Amino acid sequence: MPVSPKCACSSCPAHRRGDRTPGRRPFYPSSDLTDAQWALIGPLMPPAGNQGGKGGRAEKWDRRLVLDAIFYLIRGGIAWRQLPAGFPPHQTVYARFRAWSQAGAWCRIYAALRDKARVRAGRSPLPTAAVIDSQTVRGADTVPGTSSGYDAGKKTKGRKRHIGVDTGGLLLAVVVTAASLQDRDGGFRTTAALREAFSTIELIWADGGYAGRFVEGAKRIWGLTIAVVKRPDEAKGFVLLRRRWVVERTFGWLVKHRRLVRDYETLPATHEAMIWAAATWQLSRRLTR
Repeated sequence: MPVSPKCACSSCPAHRRGDRTPGRRPFYPSSDLTDAQWALIGPLMPPAGNQGGKGGRAEKWDRRLVLDAIFYLIRGGIAWRQLPAGFPPHQTVYARFRAWSQAGAWCRIYAALRDKARVRAGRSPLPTAAVIDSQTVRGADTVPGTSSGYDAGKKTKGRKRHIGVDTGGLLLAVVVTAASLQDRDGGFRTTAALREAFSTIELIWADGGYAGRFVEGAKRIWGLTIAVVKRPDEAKGFVLLRRRWVVERTFGWLVKHRRLVRDYETLPATHEAMIWAAATWQLSRRLTR
């Protein structure tokens, strides 16, 4: 790969952030990892290939640079082929992202950061309550019809992402389905993911769309109490609802990453990985401020 001439100054962003090859590319402050972020995330990454002579192809590109490319793509909402010069080839970046996604790395990294955040706030790493909700996003032409659907309520064709968060808005579970799936049915899948990850959760807050058989089923299957927070009948316009605002804020954090404003992924699992990766960048920045 051609390398631009090294800059002669000692105060450019590339020098300040400790790049191995200063001047190779511009510094993107809205997506590049700082040294403090890399110190948090780097040790949590999966082992590199060809460790200890046990086989496997050695990684050619610096992992921090690959992560910068992934976060740049998610933040900017661009296609893989549109990665700027200075990043590794888009085929390499996509291959690394996919390999880490299939290994469940994004979820594990975020879980470790979430534990740090909760402990720092004086809380137990294991939550006892959660808030769930869903958000429908329009699907691009790259989304196959077999895994997308039409949300009649939102009048949108695409996919629906169901998330569970703790009372501080930190992600606990992510499930992506066709937009046609009702919230009650998505609630069963989200709750199953929550219960698989946390045996300590006893209470879940949800909106009126989850009322009915989901409340009864969650109590019967998992012994969970579902507290439905309904919008007042007399309310008009925007109303701040108890507990529900927390998960709405998390959705607001996620859609700051333009790749998540619309679904471009062929597989729902890839979109889930995109959500975990975006949340990882956001939480690591929050922990290192």
